[in-house]
Amino acid sequence: MLFKTRSAAVYGIDAHLIDVEVDFSTVVRDAETFSTVGLPDAAVKESRDRVRSAIRNSGFDMPPVRITINLAPADIRKEGSGFDLPIALGILGAYGALQPIDLTEFLFLGELGLDGTVRAVQGILPVAVAARQKGVKRLVVPTVNAREAAVVDGLMVYPVRSLIEVRELINGIATGQESIAPVQLDKSTLLDEIQDAMPDFSDVRGQHTAKRALEVAAAGGHNVLMIGPPGSGKTMLAKRFPSVLAPLMFEEALETTKIHSVAGVLNAETGLVTHRPFRSPHHTVSDAGLIGGGAVPRPGEVSLAHNGVLFLDELPEFPRNVLEVMRQPLEDGTVTISRASMSLSFPARFMLIAAMNPCPCGYFNDKSRECMCTPPMIQRYVSKVSGPLLDRIDIHIEVPAVQYRELRSGAAAEGSKEIRSRVLEARRRQHERFALAPEGAKRGRKIFANAQMSTQQIRLHCELASDAERLLERAMQQQGLSARAHDRILKVARTIADLSGETQIGVPHIAEAIQYRTLDRQYWS
Repeated sequence: MLFKTRSAAVYGIDAHLIDVEVDFSTVVRDAETFSTVGLPDAAVKESRDRVRSAIRNSGFDMPPVRITINLAPADIRKEGSGFDLPIALGILGAYGALQPIDLTEFLFLGELGLDGTVRAVQGILPVAVAARQKGVKRLVVPTVNAREAAVVDGLMVYPVRSLIEVRELINGIATGQESIAPVQLDKSTLLDEIQDAMPDFSDVRGQHTAKRALEVAAAGGHNVLMIGPPGSGKTMLAKRFPSVLAPLMFEEALETTKIHSVAGVLNAETGLVTHRPFRSPHHTVSDAGLIGGGAVPRPGEVSLAHNGVLFLDELPEFPRNVLEVMRQPLEDGTVTISRASMSLSFPARFMLIAAMNPCPCGYFNDKSRECMCTPPMIQRYVSKVSGPLLDRIDIHIEVPAVQYRELRSGAAAEGSKEIRSRVLEARRRQHERFALAPEGAKRGRKIFANAQMSTQQIRLHCELASDAERLLERAMQQQGLSARAHDRILKVARTIADLSGETQIGVPHIAEAIQYRTLDRQYWS
């Protein structure tokens, strides 16, 4: 007898629906034989032992027949333990333990314990999205994963704890009496809790220049490098940076959640990433850990930071090869990982916030501590960060040690709420500008922030007043700035003008942008 159920397999951050076909054939003498075909991996092959024990310990019989499981299409590799539940249901259905019902509108996913309990699996959200696209109406998943799946509209998501519950659910639906109610999730309130619980910029004493630079970065989507001695507050500033960013839109949250779901780091209680991610890997991270990789490619830190912030503390301490692999995601917003059997792409559109000491000892130009480093030592230390990587960082800002008087000041510092309001207004101006830009200037690429402008768009949108033009020319000649620094200065100046509500870039905007090119001024000489 043949019985069919449906499940799904996840590749990258997308899922493909899989037909699970169960066939009973010749009766064998002592016990059933169990074989799985359709390109299963080791975890899928091992499911026969889990399924056999789960069925028996749930009070059902395993008939002494030859059981063949086919996972179709057979040319797609099947991975993970999520096929346990549909395989078990296929066996129950094949020997009549289920009421006659069309299961084509169902999709099942879950790992089985030996006692028949249904355990959580990774990648539920991509499966839910694929199910909706293919017209599947009912999704049966472990209780732990139910909120995550319920984020997707148009699906009835049933949370189950055991194989017995699934059988009762199917039989109840067949007779018109559902034993389990679908999960209801109020998505309108999920994103309302975002910013208020984050660390606030009002905690930061002093560092007005650094806070202003981070405000400019947030307004224009610029990458930032902070340079300062130990204890000056670089990490503290970076951790508060997400609090001034625009809240996640629902589609952004959905895309980010898919990545976290596949990586297995999603909070099951919320079911959705409700705030912009902040990832801070240690400098001992490998290139595979940062970019992603493995025999079966998984997302790395740059993808987990998608639509959020990637913070790299002690930037020169990262291995050179690890830093160099970031050039593609910083440029393209995606990461492509190629293996012999497959090639997968993961989104990686993030803002980079990096921090470093000015020299090996950390106290170059510090007024309270003497630096013991020689100029060649300082230059070698700074040169650990390659030119091509610095080329993708718009703002370099010095973060000096906080003076005692500022540290003990009772004056209230400006909070994240006030800064965020200016950032959102500047972003609104950019959205209007790029929405009205000629299609020819876009070159088919949709952009949302000044940092994403191409050379042609810089010429189109970065109009300089005559005195600002002379100031930029003088700075280029006197400080020996490169062509790439020229474009970075114009992008940052455009953002500063947006924060001021100005259409044309003036002298104050250019002057401030020039001050954010610390490394171009060769400060260590």
